[in-house]
Amino acid sequence: MKKLKILLVLSLMLVLLAFLSTIGESQCTTFNAGKDATVDGSVIICHAQEWHCDGRIKIVPGQTFEKGTMVPVYKNLAFDTIPGYPPIIKMGEIPQAEKTYTSFHLGPFTGMNENQVFIGDEGQSARPELINPNGLFYVEQLITLTLQRAKTARDAIQIAGSLAEKYGYCDETVEAWAISDPNETWWFEIYGGGVDWTPDCGRPGALWVAQRVPDDHVSFNLNTSRIGEIDLNNPDYFMASPNVFSLGEEMGWYDPKSGKPFIFYEVYCPHRNAIPNLREWRIASLIAPSQNFDPSTVNFPFSIKPDKKLSLQDLMEIQRDVYQGTKWDLTKGLDAGPFGSPDRWTTKKFKPEGSYGWPRSLSQFPNTYTYASQSRSWLPNPIGGLMWFGYDQTITTCHVPFYCGITKVPESFSQGRRDIFDKTSAYWAFDFVSNWANLKWSYMIEDIREARKYLEDDMFAMQPAIEAAALELYKKDPSLAEKFLTNYSNDTANRVVDYWWDLGDKLVAKYTDGYVLTPEGRISVDYPEWWLKAVGFGQNTIAPK
Repeated sequence: MKKLKILLVLSLMLVLLAFLSTIGESQCTTFNAGKDATVDGSVIICHAQEWHCDGRIKIVPGQTFEKGTMVPVYKNLAFDTIPGYPPIIKMGEIPQAEKTYTSFHLGPFTGMNENQVFIGDEGQSARPELINPNGLFYVEQLITLTLQRAKTARDAIQIAGSLAEKYGYCDETVEAWAISDPNETWWFEIYGGGVDWTPDCGRPGALWVAQRVPDDHVSFNLNTSRIGEIDLNNPDYFMASPNVFSLGEEMGWYDPKSGKPFIFYEVYCPHRNAIPNLREWRIASLIAPSQNFDPSTVNFPFSIKPDKKLSLQDLMEIQRDVYQGTKWDLTKGLDAGPFGSPDRWTTKKFKPEGSYGWPRSLSQFPNTYTYASQSRSWLPNPIGGLMWFGYDQTITTCHVPFYCGITKVPESFSQGRRDIFDKTSAYWAFDFVSNWANLKWSYMIEDIREARKYLEDDMFAMQPAIEAAALELYKKDPSLAEKFLTNYSNDTANRVVDYWWDLGDKLVAKYTDGYVLTPEGRISVDYPEWWLKAVGFGQNTIAPK
């Protein structure tokens, strides 16, 4: 009966996974850099949430609670502003921590807290036998509680792992998190504890593993398990749940007598070896071009030492990449259209046999938000933790600075829906510009880059002076620094959003009805000759002889 129950649950899980694969784009791009890999010594996470989810920023103030206070646990928090998705459901309650920290949640997933702890998440898949239908935690709530309770990246790993072990991790999508603090950055992968797990079975309700990124390296996860060999005798670089080895052995996925090393992703995510991931190659080739990485590589190293120390702006540019200058350049070819758009809509109904579809770039059109974080040990937490945040796809967005010491964000960043075009929502300013650009991409992207450069250059130039002033105020009274940074971040964010709405209006007027408005007046822009020939222009309009 036990085996039959497992088979029935497993069958349901496989059906559910097939369903989930049809409901939109759920991939993300995340990479992180240690403090000795960056120009200024910042620990950095770059994250893009590449699917349609709730993108509002919510600040939850830190509090103290009486012993015995309970906190609710929910599922489907990701879909609060998305029509047609499942409703939010209360799963249960667990004891609340006696003290929580102020935390910033980007939708329900990634975010930061007042201790300069940042989390960027990646959905991935593993053996379906690991999916646990009886657990309490989905990824959204687990990240939320972790950020509210963690003082360091190591704390975050232990908190998330312990909660999932005790109450069960039941999300159909297994997760990898980039986690950073002012001193180090890690990758944390978490999976269910098995389809037959129950709260009273005496086994952990989750399987998890974590590996630290060397301080002078950059690492990345693009929806595939990245952790290989595990050395738990080196706790400075590895952590794991107590069943990390035994579960694989019990399920027959690893034989310790084989003489082969225990490779985590081979044991629990064997599909990891199926195909090359071109996005992984692109990041590796951009941070260390001297190593001449092969695009057909399947298993890249866990982390890579860059050819040179990288600035925050260098890493932001990687986020915006669409394979420009390579044979996969998405702005080239017939599929880019006459004006070189890198966007490729989904093609679920047609895919040639043996094809993996369009090349997936680091910048993606369904992106809800992106950020590049800085955790800095030489500054007090309210000043040292900084999230450069942008809505919509990375190639067309403009980042704004939100310090982890601020007490509020503009209303335009904390409200709005995904099914209602709303000029009071910051998201729609960037989404509109990005979508309008597809009408004449090769022209409009230059206007967008010019606008972004003007704004971001100004913000980066102001950053040292702003932080010096904040530091002086902090020495007198930390609350003065927090107020100063709150005003600066909010004023800057409002200025950028207003500028972007104005940019959208200008693009509508400048590029309409196929024309381009210039100082000399409207001019007609012909389709490129190569494109006209490729689509057979004029062949159906030649008069018969």
